Amino acid sequence: MKIIEKYITRELLIPFFVVIGILIGLFSSFSIARFLTSAVTETLGMIAMLKLVSLRTIIALEVLVPIAFYVAIIYGLSRLNKDQELNIIRSSGFGDNRILFTILVIALPISIISGVLSLYARPWAYAESYILDAQAEAELNADRFQAGRFYGSEKSGRVIFVQSKDDTGQHMENVFHFVRKGENSEIIVAKQAHQPYQTRLDQRPETTLFEGYIYQLGNNEHKDSAIQFEKLTYYNENESVMNYRRKAASTRTLWDSEQPRDIAELQWRLSRPVATILLALIAVSFTRTIPRQSKSDKTFLIAAMVFALYYNLSGLAQTWVEQAVIPEIPGVWWLYSLLLIAVILFLPSVRQKIANLS
Repeated sequence: MKIIEKYITRELLIPFFVVIGILIGLFSSFSIARFLTSAVTETLGMIAMLKLVSLRTIIALEVLVPIAFYVAIIYGLSRLNKDQELNIIRSSGFGDNRILFTILVIALPISIISGVLSLYARPWAYAESYILDAQAEAELNADRFQAGRFYGSEKSGRVIFVQSKDDTGQHMENVFHFVRKGENSEIIVAKQAHQPYQTRLDQRPETTLFEGYIYQLGNNEHKDSAIQFEKLTYYNENESVMNYRRKAASTRTLWDSEQPRDIAELQWRLSRPVATILLALIAVSFTRTIPRQSKSDKTFLIAAMVFALYYNLSGLAQTWVEQAVIPEIPGVWWLYSLLLIAVILFLPSVRQKIANLS
């Protein structure tokens, strides 16, 4: 790589890493603040909450990476243009096409990273986050209870008490569980309980109770009953766990599906690297006319509006495919065809050629 190419690469990558760091920090801080104001911290604990924030950040990276590169190109080339460095580079024989080629060389690995995040990291992070969410929502969940405290749920009418837990949080002693079922009530007491860690998205949350009693109480005193047990496995039916989650499905599973929602999710994942490159090329078109700071500010505003328009249209395109308003072909690709046309029409080098022909 020649000196000029290295210089342009440095001027783009430095703001890219700065911007991606800022975006990750802002997103993580916002997620932590949102979780702290909810019951997630008390339910899962601080460590699990931080893990959930990390997973949400991984999910967001497929969007944050193209944004950061888009901003980095506009900022980097704008600074070079404002300081007349681009004119000096052009006067040395390093024309617009070579500048564009250098940007494409930088954009290619970043688009690959964006694609890997979308195709593999994002589904994995969604699956792990769904497991944590299910654990937080599970009402009979060992992780959410501190020993020696009563926990109640207005939604289901449950009251749970655990006298003690071990360090892993999976083994409990002296468990009390009350739940109201219609006109009847049920009380379960057990000397010991064990709850295995949920490792799969489709796994039913369960708690195994040992050496206890089940008291079933009705309004009519003749309907009361007591059952002694040595071992009882209690399943918590959590619909958010049992339902199929297409965002957590593997890319191969989506590829074999003919459901419109699965097709829309697959096309969204496949479009991430394409979007990264096309947005990078669109960013180049904003950096041609920035000789003064006032125009620079206006350019950044227009660039932000263009990205906001693109992001809203991408969500709309995916929704249309999900609802079968648009068939699999063209699917979401009509939007990227429009982006490609915009790139061809508005890149500085293409505009110059059109001007020469006219």
